[in-house]
Amino acid sequence: MPIASINPATGETLKTFEQLSIGEVEKKLELASSTFKSYRKTAFQERAEKMHKVADILEQEKTQLGRIMTNEMGKPLWAAAEEAAKCAWVCRYYADNAERFLADEIVQTKASKSYIHYQPLGPILAVMPWNFPFWQVFRFAAPALMAGNVCLLKHASNVPQCALAIEEIFHRAGFADGVFQTLLIGSERVQRILEDDRVKAATLTGSEPAGKMVASIAGKVIKKTVLELGGSDPFIVMPSANIEEAADVAVKARTINNGQSCIAAKRFIVHEKIFKGFAEFFVQGMQSLKVADPMLDDCDVGPLATQAILEELEHQVQTSVKMGARILCGGKRIDKPGNYYQPTILSDILKNSPAYSQELFGPVASLFKVRNVAEAIQLANDTTFGLGASAWTKNEAEKQRFIEEIESGSVFINGMVASDPRLPFGGIKNSGYGRELSVFGIREFVNIKTVWIK
Repeated sequence: MPIASINPATGETLKTFEQLSIGEVEKKLELASSTFKSYRKTAFQERAEKMHKVADILEQEKTQLGRIMTNEMGKPLWAAAEEAAKCAWVCRYYADNAERFLADEIVQTKASKSYIHYQPLGPILAVMPWNFPFWQVFRFAAPALMAGNVCLLKHASNVPQCALAIEEIFHRAGFADGVFQTLLIGSERVQRILEDDRVKAATLTGSEPAGKMVASIAGKVIKKTVLELGGSDPFIVMPSANIEEAADVAVKARTINNGQSCIAAKRFIVHEKIFKGFAEFFVQGMQSLKVADPMLDDCDVGPLATQAILEELEHQVQTSVKMGARILCGGKRIDKPGNYYQPTILSDILKNSPAYSQELFGPVASLFKVRNVAEAIQLANDTTFGLGASAWTKNEAEKQRFIEEIESGSVFINGMVASDPRLPFGGIKNSGYGRELSVFGIREFVNIKTVWIK
């Protein structure tokens, strides 16, 4: 696959890049390995000062950096600028908390002294996706670097300018050349890098097939991995909820990032008593969205990232409709240059159709009617994924059932699923394993060493 920036709003090729040669990759691997030996010895305070400078750059240049994201993958410019600002947040969070998170922990035993000691592992390979081209990288890199590791980024091949911009930010902030490096290579070359003895672990955010591939390779060479894969998140609405508020949030939860988010709500499960009213609000909200050039201030939904993603979404919708699904709004691509698709709601969905069983990566919502809380939970769990879930109810017993019985890495009650540096993020089932963010995220790529002294 060529490494190229192709504007999804126009189809124009903005810039192409040559893949790194085998020799160039070797130099970067060696630089990462040698840099780690010195970088791991740096003080937390020194790392924190540089990480705060990274945050400063992200905040001060969020609009310029946002334009790079928008030009390469199509999200609205205002959302891209917000993404850059959120990256600054995660950088500051770990700059301020890493030393505390990784401090020695005394444990009372028969020894005169025994404690848990945290040490960095070495060069970590990050295989990252295009949909949040800055956030996905920084939420890994900030804790990894603050822990004393060094990073090798293999970014998605359609966002090379984002990858290079991120590397430049770390350099400008004062990090040494080998601390964070971008590898402009295709996915077919990941295996050789992951198998290299100098690379100690890997993290991947992306598709289920990509996660299986990386996990399989890493397993054969016994290396730690963290996987954050797809999702088909349920959004449950019960009779006691504020229906209008829930529908308003449902629109945002489905169309965030042009509908291309693993934690976007995708399956809307509504109690039969309020189904009609919710559906009316939901349709009104989706139809009110402005699908437009993502550089415009009033754009709500921009183009899908690639032509292939547009064609796959179109196929999934058409197949679901042929199998009996009903279109409440939208349902078609928009006839103009670029990868635009109408905000869409499907109902009357059959169990074996794509809209029921597959992840729809675009602004298409699947709407279901249920009779009670038990049926809502059963439907929410009837998926191979388990990333996030949102449930809307004022009933305390229902809240507890959703918290205890929904199979997912997170449950949000009366709110939209979102990542927060202070809370762990990750999934179960085919949504992956391991956790990012919070104290759990920084401890994924360290040696948790037991120390026992007689």
